Amino acid sequence: MKYPIGIQSFEKMITEGYCYVDKTDLLYQLVKEGVIYFLSRPRRFGKSLLVSTLKNYFLG
Repeated sequence: MKYPIGIQSFEKMITEGYCYVDKTDLLYQLVKEGVIYFLSRPRRFGKSLLVSTLKNYFLG
């Protein structure tokens, strides 16, 4: 099992077979509510990966 240490691209994680916890339901809830969110997570806690996942979510 490959772990995505240091990888910040959702597309790269999926295409190269890294382990990924699917958060599609949570992303759907974020998008569905239509509220502005401030991502105030500390450094190294996956903000870039979350934004990359959202990008791919909207691209289909």
